[in-house]
Amino acid sequence: MSSQAPNEARVIPLRPPAGRSGTARPASERPTTAPPRPVPAAPAPGEPRAPKEPLWRDLVGDVLRRERLAQERTLKEVADAARISMPYLSEVERGRKEASSEVLAAAAHALGLGLGELLSLAQGELTRRATVSRGRSTAPYNGLCLVAA
Repeated sequence: MSSQAPNEARVIPLRPPAGRSGTARPASERPTTAPPRPVPAAPAPGEPRAPKEPLWRDLVGDVLRRERLAQERTLKEVADAARISMPYLSEVERGRKEASSEVLAAAAHALGLGLGELLSLAQGELTRRATVSRGRSTAPYNGLCLVAA
């Protein structure tokens, strides 16, 4: 028979006690815990919040959709050319799915782009959004200048 009450659990320690010799360690030898990290204060009501950084899947999806629409192609045409399902491509374009590099490469090639070009366009979109969110109205000069005649 057990000497424990029926509703009590017996606790078995996973590690032996710290002091093996039966004496407690001096305070200088005891492990210390790291101080808690400061939590950023929430903005006061009415105060603007810092903009949330966009997700990579949103950026890539935006670029894919923009390129597809610029070519005046349907979702079905591009999905068939990329050999991926139309619902999946739609979810990738909307940023709902995190596509693999193989799927991104197939979608890019179906649009006449290389994977590097697709990712470069997504990086440019990230830079543009980050610049706008910091309050700058124009992107930094990157060496490209367009002139309308």
